[in-house]
Amino acid sequence: MAGIAAIPNSGKPKALIYTPAGRDSWVARSLVDEAGLASIAATDLPMFASSLSDDIALGVLTEEAVRSSDLKSIAAWVSTQPSWSDLPFIVLTTRGGGPERNPAAARLSEVLGNVTFLERPFHATSFISVARAALKGRLRQYEAQARLEALGEGERRLQTALAAGRLGAWELELSSMALSASATCKAIFGRGPDDDVTRDDLIASIHPDDRPLVLARLRQTVDTGRDYSIEHRTIWPDGSLHWTEVHAQLYSDRYGSARKLVGVCSDTTVRKTIEENLRRLNENLEERVRERTKAVNAAHQTLLEEVAQRERAEEQLRQSQKMEAIGQLTGGVAHDFNNLLMVVLGNLELLGKHVGGDAKATRLVDGAIQGARRGAALTQRLLAFARQQDLQVKPVDLAELVSGMNDLLRRSVGSSISIETILPATLPPALVDANQLELALLNLAVNARDAMPDGGTLSISLREEQVAGNDALGKGAYLVLAVADGGTGMDAETLKKAVDPFFSTKELGKGTGLGLSMIHGLAVQLNGALRLTSELGVGTTAELWLPATERRPERPAEAELPVPQAASRLKILLVDDDALIAMSSVDMLEDLGHEVVEANSGSQALELISGQHFDLVITDYSMPGMTGAQLAQAARNIHPALPIVLATGYADLPAGTDIDLPRLAKPYDQAQLAKEIAKAMAGETVPLLRSGNGAGGLGPTAPPVFSDAQRML
Repeated sequence: MAGIAAIPNSGKPKALIYTPAGRDSWVARSLVDEAGLASIAATDLPMFASSLSDDIALGVLTEEAVRSSDLKSIAAWVSTQPSWSDLPFIVLTTRGGGPERNPAAARLSEVLGNVTFLERPFHATSFISVARAALKGRLRQYEAQARLEALGEGERRLQTALAAGRLGAWELELSSMALSASATCKAIFGRGPDDDVTRDDLIASIHPDDRPLVLARLRQTVDTGRDYSIEHRTIWPDGSLHWTEVHAQLYSDRYGSARKLVGVCSDTTVRKTIEENLRRLNENLEERVRERTKAVNAAHQTLLEEVAQRERAEEQLRQSQKMEAIGQLTGGVAHDFNNLLMVVLGNLELLGKHVGGDAKATRLVDGAIQGARRGAALTQRLLAFARQQDLQVKPVDLAELVSGMNDLLRRSVGSSISIETILPATLPPALVDANQLELALLNLAVNARDAMPDGGTLSISLREEQVAGNDALGKGAYLVLAVADGGTGMDAETLKKAVDPFFSTKELGKGTGLGLSMIHGLAVQLNGALRLTSELGVGTTAELWLPATERRPERPAEAELPVPQAASRLKILLVDDDALIAMSSVDMLEDLGHEVVEANSGSQALELISGQHFDLVITDYSMPGMTGAQLAQAARNIHPALPIVLATGYADLPAGTDIDLPRLAKPYDQAQLAKEIAKAMAGETVPLLRSGNGAGGLGPTAPPVFSDAQRML
């Protein structure tokens, strides 16, 4: 049927039917179907009212069904139909005639509006004819709806386009000279949106010198039908001068008679100002160009240098902030992990003494201890990256150190790789931790070996450099230990992440990703730097920049006196806020034969020190409320000669901690504990050293203890 496509939601047009009598309902549905409509049957009047919608094409009722019913809900829906809608109703009645014969018909006409009464009995063709006529009218309504929506959409698009282009719209009726202007149009002429603006007002606002031309162009457009286009000056009511561009077309009726002008306008003041400035500049452009070329070139070069310098500084700052953030997180995790390992190692060591006769239990305890020591090695690498490890810093002859490692390096890289060394003999010593530097050099050599699976040459060289001072290195002399390979190399993106913790280009299980990050942390903690250069297919060069010193290297002592296995019975105050660590340490001390009193805070420890005599105090450094250093200072104020040992997992001591204390590095075993007790009781204190750059303490001179597993990188 024509017009079906215009029905909302498409589909077959629907007729809503309410005929309470069963036979009437069946007949109505049959006839509706014959008329080409789908039927929806309502079982009562409220259902009929609630089912009314714009999708319904026709309503069918019987007069007796609504004669004495409340039709307010139906009347409310009919009265709120959209402007395009006038739903047709067919009422089947048993009485014909006007209102005097059938008053109910008048009432229904008033309520339903568009209603057709069909008197019964009727022929089927009569009902079908009436239904199709009503449907045809409804389809025209749907078409009208579609046209209205299209017009509305077109109007919205037009208004959007005008707003986007900042265009004002206007119309001028030629017969009455009545002007209709949009708010934007009024604003272009300096008026408010609520101001009444006439044609004469706009003509009067045109600059006197431009007004004759504007009027002449208007007459020409009306007389010839030619498009109107002009740009002129406008004087606003506040006296300011503006430029306005106006375009219009003549609108004629179907008989060809001119009816009105329809156009748009825009404010071109900014463009005209720019054009005027450009015109003035162009008048003496050649002369100014000659005068300014040299200055512009110089300024441009300066700007490029400043931009490049700023980009370098920003990149260095981003890298520094990233590494600092990762370092803080890593150091905190390693410190907490050290505390856990302290508990595990201490208890395992004590447990091992009680299972001496059980071979299987001894094997299990030894395996657990080895695993815990590997964990300790991992924390040492993390602390190295975080620049919070304990270092034994002293003058070291780097050429002698590298030469002494020659055999170890050759065994580590294999026979397919040759090692070349360039080691000048006249270089000054460097301030480094020899043990940690050996591990770093071994790690770099192994990395170089892995980068050259088919063999090649590994070059190790030393040189001295003078630095004037920059963001990474302080002013002074540095020794550069360079390790270069001719292996696979790295691209720029990989090179940026090479020192990040746990980043590795090796296969799963063949690298921890902590080697370069540890070396980077070690170099920074030594007030130096690690610099990497690499190119795919060419190779990688790692340079360790280490501060030089005029101090001469110390010669190693011939032999170290053996540490006594057990001191005389002492009364020891152990202070640690971690209950597990305190319990483990107390057990180890008691196993050594000492009397131990436990305290879990600095304030509690001070109360005990004030009221009791102790031969020695062992205190954790990092405690809430009062640090171990603060406790030591307060305890020395009470008993100046009281021996105190400071136990800590890392060397992040704040500035101003100038007290000299023996240091016990966590995690420690019973032998280390006994050794530090003996040293403390013998009066051997170790000063707390600090780095020169304020980036965190270098820690005590006592070297960390590494197992074989810890030395394997």
